[in-house]
Amino acid sequence: MVGPDRLPLSPMGRVFAIAAVIEAFTWAGLLVGMYIKYVPETTDRVVSVFGALHGGMFLIYIVVTLVAGIALRWRWREILLALLASIPPLVTILVEVWLRRRGKLTAPADRLELISV
Repeated sequence: MVGPDRLPLSPMGRVFAIAAVIEAFTWAGLLVGMYIKYVPETTDRVVSVFGALHGGMFLIYIVVTLVAGIALRWRWREILLALLASIPPLVTILVEVWLRRRGKLTAPADRLELISV
């Protein structure tokens, strides 16, 4: 028997997973930029670049999370947890893994039944 974490991701689940990873990457880039800006005080260019990238990706992640939550029929607490995960650095990846392991990034069960018939 195949576990829920082994099922193929739905297209919306794939979009959510990609958005979660990119959001985390831009967060990490912004943190590196802030370190470079404030510790050795060499440049603030990295903050400018990753600040803009992260701001845009944060907004995209919020929209993708809401759309994925509705399309994949997540519970409200799962949607809320995924939204809150965008605040601390790198937590979107942890939530993506958690949702994937619970089978929440695959098509809802009633659609899977239609596909398998």
